[in-house]
Amino acid sequence: MIYFITVNYYSTALISQLINSLPNAKDFQYKLIIINNSPDDQTIEKLTSENILIVDAGCNLGFGSACNLGLKWVYAQDTNALVWIINPDAYFIESNFKLDSFFRVHPEISILGTIICTPSNEIWFAGGRFSKSTGKIFNVDLVTASNADYMECDWVSGCSIIINFRNFTECPLFDPKYFLYYEDFDFCQRYLQKGYKVAITKSFSVIHQPSSITNRHLKTKILHSTYSYLITLEQYTNKLIFSLRLVRLISSIIIFALFKPDIALGKLQAIFIYWRRRSQLNLPRIFD
Repeated sequence: MIYFITVNYYSTALISQLINSLPNAKDFQYKLIIINNSPDDQTIEKLTSENILIVDAGCNLGFGSACNLGLKWVYAQDTNALVWIINPDAYFIESNFKLDSFFRVHPEISILGTIICTPSNEIWFAGGRFSKSTGKIFNVDLVTASNADYMECDWVSGCSIIINFRNFTECPLFDPKYFLYYEDFDFCQRYLQKGYKVAITKSFSVIHQPSSITNRHLKTKILHSTYSYLITLEQYTNKLIFSLRLVRLISSIIIFALFKPDIALGKLQAIFIYWRRRSQLNLPRIFD
């Protein structure tokens, strides 16, 4: 059985599309766990079925913490499960779900990312790299021109990520301090540093409709992405890199203030929230 996890935030129509893209074959056994981050959205309940479980989060927990509810539920059922986390605004166009076969050949992989394409069939994600010396977190196509079954990488997108529970002695979880954005990078980096293998493959793929949910509230999107970026830099770079990136961020705020004030305000609020958090937690000062 394959366990899928997705997160609902007023996205019933999108999740219906995801469900409809799953094969109807009788020999295809799966369980889709929908974590409902919008508990007042009653429309999601109509999707309940034998194969679909809806878990009420009680409030909007953010992406990572919502996924954690699903991961804990699956781990309680099967500590050897294969879990595929997929965005609600993503869906499948191919019916290749032979995960067991793939991981029998490559049991060493603990966290596996897939090719992610846009509806126009452009590559949106095919591998992630991280330069600690510069603080640059970026996408790079590692697999489409390769004949290898997979390529090791520094991180993979949480839009489509497969977790091999068989390699973990306890349930792998996202860091709850990330509400939205960069939780996938942090997840991969934490487990990579513990010796788990992170890889990307073109054996599986999904179609993603980028920002179809988050662009509904642009300022909030920018706030969360900027805040998450700052705590990521804090954790995975040094004081010099953090300082340089912060100066660059402040410069961008000045520029956006002239043409896109909502974006500028979102970035500015994120910096304020970040420094307030550091003060409340009494963390060492970045510039000491």
